[in-house]
This record gives sequence, structure tokens and C-alpha cells, in this order.
Amino acid sequence: MNYIDTSLKVVGTRPIRPDGVDKVTGRAVFAADTRAAGMLWGKVLRSPHAHARIVSIDTSKAEALAGVHAVVTAADFPEIVSEEAFVGEGPMNFRDLSMNCMARGKALYEGHALAAVAATTQEIADRALALIDVQYDVLPHVIDVEAAMADDAPVLHDDLFTAGVDPAPTKPSNVAKVVTFRKGDAEAGFAEADVIVEGRYTTQPVHQAYIEPHACMATYAPDGQVSIHSSSQGHFMVRAYTAKLLGLNLSNIRVNPAEIGGGFGGKTLVYLEPVAVALSRKCGRTVKMQMTREEVFRASGPTSGAAMEIKIGAKKDGTIVAAKQILKYQAGAFPGSPIGPGCMCGFAMYDLPNVDVVGYDVVSNRPKVAAYRAPGAPITSFAVECALDDLALKLDLDPLTLREKNAAKNGTKTHYGPTHHNIGFTAVLDAVKAHPHWKSPVKEGQGRGLACGFWFNIGGESSAQVHVNEDGTVTAATGSPDIGGSRASIGMMVAEVLGVPPTTVRTIVADTASIGFTFLTGGSRVTFATGMAATQAAEKVVEDLKRRAAQTWEIPVEAVEWKDGKAYPAGSNAGAFEPLDLATLALKSPRTGGPIIAEVSVNAQGAGPGFGAHICDVSVDRETGQVTIERYTAVQDVGKAIHPSYVEGQIQGGAAQGIGWALNEEYIYNDKGQMENPGFLDYRVPVASDVPMIEAVLVEVPNPRHPFGARGVGEVPIIPPMAAIGNAIRRAAGVRMHDLPMSPPKLRAALDAASG
Repeated sequence: MNYIDTSLKVVGTRPIRPDGVDKVTGRAVFAADTRAAGMLWGKVLRSPHAHARIVSIDTSKAEALAGVHAVVTAADFPEIVSEEAFVGEGPMNFRDLSMNCMARGKALYEGHALAAVAATTQEIADRALALIDVQYDVLPHVIDVEAAMADDAPVLHDDLFTAGVDPAPTKPSNVAKVVTFRKGDAEAGFAEADVIVEGRYTTQPVHQAYIEPHACMATYAPDGQVSIHSSSQGHFMVRAYTAKLLGLNLSNIRVNPAEIGGGFGGKTLVYLEPVAVALSRKCGRTVKMQMTREEVFRASGPTSGAAMEIKIGAKKDGTIVAAKQILKYQAGAFPGSPIGPGCMCGFAMYDLPNVDVVGYDVVSNRPKVAAYRAPGAPITSFAVECALDDLALKLDLDPLTLREKNAAKNGTKTHYGPTHHNIGFTAVLDAVKAHPHWKSPVKEGQGRGLACGFWFNIGGESSAQVHVNEDGTVTAATGSPDIGGSRASIGMMVAEVLGVPPTTVRTIVADTASIGFTFLTGGSRVTFATGMAATQAAEKVVEDLKRRAAQTWEIPVEAVEWKDGKAYPAGSNAGAFEPLDLATLALKSPRTGGPIIAEVSVNAQGAGPGFGAHICDVSVDRETGQVTIERYTAVQDVGKAIHPSYVEGQIQGGAAQGIGWALNEEYIYNDKGQMENPGFLDYRVPVASDVPMIEAVLVEVPNPRHPFGARGVGEVPIIPPMAAIGNAIRRAAGVRMHDLPMSPPKLRAALDAASG
């Protein structure tokens, strides 16, 4: 059933968040809060070298230490052949994941796990790690993406041959694959252009900077049953990866989702869970593990850094006739950067006749990358949107006018294949044009930047269960960890279908043994896909309630209607019966068929893509190079805002993270390939004083493939900020910053260079 054109009573309102009280009072249970009787502490020994052959690992002294119950190395994990995995958010290979969890043969980055111990206390575990003797043959390392592509670069994997090129290479290299997308004839298009802009841009790897470090607790029982408590974006993902890496049956693993203290894509992989299970299997005790903040930075995945080249050609009136881009993405120590989405997203907002995009997935001696909100898209859009701003300046066109002239519309065919349908990009640009921020004059000494962003959004497999309790309250269970307000949005959709207040519905996240398979929380899919499953389950409950009312009244079920949480006779011909509310029908359920429950599993298709545009005003201190964000407005097509406050929060959070990416955040390495700023003191994320009040403007162009018109909203807001800020700096200070972060030292150097 489709509710887009109906009068809604719950969806679109702002009820109090269901998890709010527990979180603000400290009662919410995160993975680090879990405890068990007789529990041991697990800790990991990590490589101090960026690239080294592991000659030997002697664990005998650690094993002999009093209080140590188990030590594991790669020898305790089965060797896995190369096999593609499809349970995480980004591209992954089971063998690579196994070698990332525990190094085999070589340490490929500083922080790479070499061994792990389980001991009665954390102090004993630390002492045991110090007793493990590792002999290394230190090898040359490479950090920079373009240096890793060079012919003389140290090769990380002797069996890595570039995919996507013809003929297939016979020599291993650090280029894992080449991705190409073409539409029309770019060279012919450039020949027709009146104006051409070109540029080279770089971005640095940045971490998702979730506040909660990775943590888990695992028990391997004598009968082979495994229980895991874990903080992740997908407990079915944890189950699948752990089973594969340890050679276990899926049915023997039960993963219990804890509250999650932030993820943003960075918790769509496993780091500790297979290690904790391996330790527990070896010692027969429950093992708890949690990373320090330093380990999070050194050993878990940031997003890619990149080097990019871009070229755009246009007619004098601003019509873009050709666009070309070369993208080189760092993958970290193992293949799997988001180069595919990067190649697809940069030009997806525009109707371009001729496009040529080539992307390279490149390994280097850094931690394996993980997803980070709209993986790959913020990087490519930084280059595209900055180049468009330069084009507007060169043509003396308003930057909004340039985008309006070339905007993708319904029926626009993208350069990567699909044709846009039911999209809201022009509506977003209309909202920008009408907004007081855009219409207001730019204050003296400031500059205003505009940039846009696109993300596909995804659907996929989700399961949901709705059951009516004996008192008429409702429980909605799903398999989607809540990292963006999905418990609220799903409960609201269920309440809307049942016609009850949202406080009547309690939404829970069920463990892997209690609900059907559900793909992880990522790609802005949960409100769309899991919401679809929950809505259909609620509709099944309504049909069951109507049947029970018909049975009670002894009339045909077709003569019963459900509205406002009650069963009514569908008309005077059906009989003069008093309405039956949910509580009454629940009370009668033992006599009308038993428990009232429905479960639905879907493979949701038709996730509508999201578009956004950000306006940013900045001032620049020319003495110090300090950039101050003076005003920020984020406009986005959200389809239908199920809970507008959560949607606004998603948009504001993404913009804040993009501001950090733009101005401060980067990994700093020394000449040994060791990270020098693995903590929030030196890795500087934005704090409240760095960010103005971000105004979120919700544009609602309903997605007809969702019952309530919802689109994913969590990815798009991190895409425009870097370019919006870069464009604002260009107009405030007169210099184009091609390299992120646009930190005070870099901006001051650019100002000095520009002044001669």
C-alpha cells in the first residue's frame, strides 16, 4: 500500500526519540559495558613497522606468564583462498579480511595485528604482549597513492595483478584494478568547447572519528555454540565474517547487537570479533576486547585519500559539452577503495553529453580503508564542484545558474548507465535560489561558496516483525542496528499503519537468531528497506486484526475496515457493532487464533537517489590562514521526512564532518610510515566552537517506490562541504585551494605564493 497522498498523523511529526532517555542518563549498554562471570581480557600485539616480513613469532614466554590463558596468531586461523565477500558495505575479499585481522607472512602497515592474548586482567595482557618475540625483516614502504603506482614502488602483494586492463598484466603491482566509465566522445566534446578548465586536486585519508572505539565480548561454548556481543553496523555481517574467517557454521553463531556509539561506515568490517572468538575457543572462557583510541586510528579503516585530475569544457553560455576525470584512490593495505562509487558520483548530478572517467584502486602501507558516509563521493565531488566554480568564474556566470543550466532531470541518462527517475535535484536548486541565505548580500570580507552532492542510496535485504502484546501495545523487531534514528522512524511507520500513537510501539533490534537476515546499516538503506519490511508486516497485522473482528462479529472480513487503531463495520449494511480497538482484540486473541504477529523479509528495490546543495559563507584571516565558517545552509531532497528532527540531525552531522574533512583532518606519517597523530588531541575534528548553527532545509520529492516516499538521507550531506568551503575561500581570499585539508599553514602558504 502507498501512503504518499494520504493524510498522515504520525509520519512527519517529531516524537521524543525512543532511545534518548537511556543515552542521556548513561543507562544505554554499549559493547564496552558488557561483562560476564569469569571473563578474560583480550589484547592485540601490533606491528611497529609499516612494511615488514614476519620471520618468526615466539609466544612461549607470553604463554608461560601467570594469568595468561590463550595466545593466538595467524596459525590459529584457517588459510582462506581468495573469495569475494558480499556482506559488507564496500568491496571485500575474505582472504584479505582474514589477513587484516591477523597478519600472515607480512605486516603491511603500522598497527597490523600480529598476535593476541587473553588474560585475567588488562595489565597481565599488556605484560604478555611485551613478552612475545617477533623477528622482522623490515621492507621499504610506500604511503602516497601516486608513489605506490610508480614502477619502482615496493610491491605489497606478490599475487596482485591489475584487474580491468587488457591485456592482463603478468607483473604484480600496487594497482588492484582500473575502472572506466564513458559516455559519448569526450575528446570531440572538448573540441567544441569555448572554455576549458583543468585542475589537479588531492584529499587525505580521514577517519570516521566515531566516539566509541571498537569493542566486543565473545564466548565459545563447549558444544561449539558461539555468542558475540558487539558494536557494529551489522550483526549479520559480524556473524558471516566470523564464521568464514574461523571455519564455523553460521547457525552456531549468535550475535547480539549492542548500542553503537557512532559508525558512519567505519563499523561495517570486523577487527576484533574473530580474534575474540579464536581466543575463547582456545581457552574455553569468555573474552572481552576493546580498542584504545590509538588502536582505532592505527588499525581501523579511514576513508581513502586521493589524487585527481579533472577537465571540463563548456560553451560560452555555460552549457557543458565535455567532462573528464582521473581518480587515484588509496585502498590501504588491501584492495577495496570506493573507487567505483567515486567514478559514478562526481558527474551524476549533471546532464552531460560526453564524459570520460577512469579510476584506480591502489594499495599502500596504510590501514585497510573502510566506508565513510557516501564512500568515495565526497572525494570526487571536491574536484568536480571546485572545477565547476572555476568554470563559473571564467564564464562570469552565477554558480547556481551554471548548475541549473546543466542539472540532471527526470530522464537524464547518467554516464555510468542508469537513467534518473523521480529525482529532486532541480527542486533542491530552486530551494537554494529562494533561500534567504542565497539571496542575502555577501558581507564585506567574506566569500560565499556553493557545491552540490549526489548519492545513489540503496535498498537490499531486510527483515521485520510486528507483534501485538496482550495489552494492545506493539513491538516491532528488526535486524538493523540503529545509528541514525531508525528505531524512531520504523516505529512511526508501524504506528501510522496501525493507527496508534507512536508511544504504543516499541522498536527493538533483534539478534541474529531472532530475526531474519538483514543486510547491514549503511548506504542510507534502513528507513527505506527495513522500513518497507516493517510497514508490510504492520499491514499484515491489520489484515489479521480485521479477520479477528469479522470472526467476533460473525460477518465477512470484507465488511470490516481499520482506521485510527480500531476495527469498524465497513458500512451500515455490515451491522451496528461497537468498534474494537487494538487492546480489545489483543485480549480476545486466544479465542480468535492465538498470538497476533507478522514477519516480512524483503529485498527492497527502487531506493531513490539523493541530491543536496550547500551554501557556505567564510571569512579568512590573512595573517594566520584561519578560516571561520560564518554561515552554513544545507538543502537536501529527503523524499519524505519520517521524523524531521532526525533528518535535520543527519544533515547537520554530515555537514559538520565535511567541515572537519575540509579544514583540519588528516593522517600525518613520519618517514618510517608511522602515524604521528593517532588521537583527538592531534587529529583535530571540529568542536562546537568551529561550527556555526547549520540550517537544514528539507525538500520533499517523494520516492514512489517507498510506502511513505522516503529516501535515504545520511550520505548526501557529507559530500558538498569540502567544495563549498573551497569555493567560499576562493571568493573570499582569491586563491584556489587544490589540496585538503585547507588548514591555516596551507592557506597561508597559498596566500603568500599568490602575493608574490
